[in-house]
Amino acid sequence: MDDGAAAAAAAGRETTKNKKKTVCVTGAGGFVASWLVHRLLSSGDYVVHGTVRDPSDAKNGHLREMDDGACERRLRLFKADVLDRASVAAAVAGCAGVFHVDSPAEVLAPAVAGTRNVVEASHEAGVRRVVVVSSAAAVILNPAFPRDAVFDEDAWSDEHYCRSIENWYCLSKTLAEREAWRFAADNAAAMDVVTVCPPLILGPLLQSTVNTSSSILINLIKGGGGDDEEKAATTDKRRNVVDVRDVAAALILTYENPAASGRYICSAYDIKVSEMVDIVRRFFPDINYPKFVGGEDERILSSKKLQKLGWKFRTVEECLRDSVQSYKAAGILK
Repeated sequence: MDDGAAAAAAAGRETTKNKKKTVCVTGAGGFVASWLVHRLLSSGDYVVHGTVRDPSDAKNGHLREMDDGACERRLRLFKADVLDRASVAAAVAGCAGVFHVDSPAEVLAPAVAGTRNVVEASHEAGVRRVVVVSSAAAVILNPAFPRDAVFDEDAWSDEHYCRSIENWYCLSKTLAEREAWRFAADNAAAMDVVTVCPPLILGPLLQSTVNTSSSILINLIKGGGGDDEEKAATTDKRRNVVDVRDVAAALILTYENPAASGRYICSAYDIKVSEMVDIVRRFFPDINYPKFVGGEDERILSSKKLQKLGWKFRTVEECLRDSVQSYKAAGILK
């Protein structure tokens, strides 16, 4: 090979090396999605299309701060609503992959319709793989399983049982995930779908607003309170928990690894609420803590399939310490 040919080949390799992969993240300003966007941009390998309700809203300022590249902007925010098919189509255009993180909770029809819009628009745009954030809520609510059973990816929440006890959150997550799999079955040759099912997600906040899962820990270390959600935080039961940063890592792993397929439970810790408080107390002894009442433990989840793919998670001590540090820094615990 002469010098000119060698230089051309080297330039070609460099161009390929530097070519960014474009992906879309729905609900980019949310708790999980913010950390996902952060991790994607920090890798230097991705251009990110992020969907938000209003790109000019101050609460999305943390997203703009992530994109500090001097030569190029690698984050584009799209005004979009997953219930508006056209706005979703505009956001996923030109993307090789899509992370569907934004799903309306506890509202059945919108959760299903939003998932349908995302996977259909992705398919039409020629997207290679869609990673859908589902929930352990789509896994564990099934009375047919023995109390001591360990739930893996074959387990599904029972839709009829969810309706009978009016657990609309679990039902919406179950129906939305099943909608993704229904579409995947009909279009398997053209597009991969992978789902990730995390339980209670904790960890430090990037966004300025307090999300629902973080509020559980915040209410817990504030000593509980008067409404039903706060009372639930003082119930001493075993809970399945995972750090938001490890969820973001799992989403990227299941997107990037060609061997990834099907569902993945993404749970790191099986821990009593009182044990969580004891850990927090080691780092923050000045915080008020609640009294506990007995409660029924959550069902046990297995993340062995995700770990076999290469997923690792940080310690529960790091998760809880960093969570509370971020709450204190944001002035939430005052």
